[in-house]
Amino acid sequence: MTPTTLPSFQRAIQQDGNGKLHVANEAAIPSLLPGFVLVKTYAVALNPSDYKIQKNFPLPGAYVGIDFSGTVVQVADDVDSVKPGTEVFGAAFTFSSTHRLTNGAFAEYVRVRADLLLRIPTSSVHQSQDDDGGGGLTLFKAATLGTAIPTCLLSLWSPDALDLVGKPEEPLLSEKPIPILVYGGSTSVGTIAIQLLKLSGYDPIATCSPRSFDLVRSRGASAVFDYSSSDVALQIKTYTAGRLKYALDCISDVASVTTCYAAIQRPGGRYVSLEYIADDLLAQRRAVHPNFVLSAEVYGADIVLGEEKYDRPASKEKYQLAVRHIGMFQRLLDSGSLKTHPTEELKGGLEGVVKGLEALAGGGHPRKLVAVV
Repeated sequence: MTPTTLPSFQRAIQQDGNGKLHVANEAAIPSLLPGFVLVKTYAVALNPSDYKIQKNFPLPGAYVGIDFSGTVVQVADDVDSVKPGTEVFGAAFTFSSTHRLTNGAFAEYVRVRADLLLRIPTSSVHQSQDDDGGGGLTLFKAATLGTAIPTCLLSLWSPDALDLVGKPEEPLLSEKPIPILVYGGSTSVGTIAIQLLKLSGYDPIATCSPRSFDLVRSRGASAVFDYSSSDVALQIKTYTAGRLKYALDCISDVASVTTCYAAIQRPGGRYVSLEYIADDLLAQRRAVHPNFVLSAEVYGADIVLGEEKYDRPASKEKYQLAVRHIGMFQRLLDSGSLKTHPTEELKGGLEGVVKGLEALAGGGHPRKLVAVV
């Protein structure tokens, strides 16, 4: 391990005894584990899961946050893939009580797996920060990708999810590409999924609000449908001429699953949600194979939140899938092939993050909320 001198404490967002979030000024800095590194956090991005977990699974003393970017300051003795001083980004998945009490991204220091980190391309570190996702990949914008990338990986290519064949580095070549529906195409996962599908040789189509049509089209969707239209499923069926077999549901509520199931026409269809969907809804179409993706499974650790529908044993297969594909994502970023989601900066550091989580819970934030800490 490197001899970098650390402070005795750090500032971090934690839950108090009432489940409320506050900024602790003397929080413990997470200790290193084999295979891990310690990162000095530069920026963090907010996800709906950040407030959902602390609300639905309160744990006094728990750290909070997943998406981050920053600079490596310490590495475990068995790590040689990254060195101190490297600018990186990723996800700090802490979906068990043991990990939640010791680590989280909304802090000055975060502990993460070395083999799942992505690096900031050196050619773009000092380029402009375009709020709409263009330009170079800065530390600020990179913070938006921590959860989106593993979510897309498991949704598109895990055998129990969509299990697609085409990939950005091995795209399908066809005069009539296979259509794939991204419900919620203007979400932070949706905009990345659309780009990956396009690069992989598929025909991404999407639903979203009309105000986001231009954004979704700019990311590669060939057709965009108003999710609130009463006949949106019929519109999708007509456009795809009954060829739709795959749907990625980034919204994952009653309306979205109903639309996706109605739009899927091909036998052996596959549907992926990013939130738990009740069995009675999924039973509408027995011919459709559903799957609920938890991106934290790429960490290869138990997910233990205390509720059966979310708890999962460690998946060696999904961890290995992530390790095998991390190089692909790095090359896509190095070449500038992926645009990040549009951002909105939260002012006020960690205190601003607490306020941002409250605002995010209220909805109505089409841009990714990012704070420099």
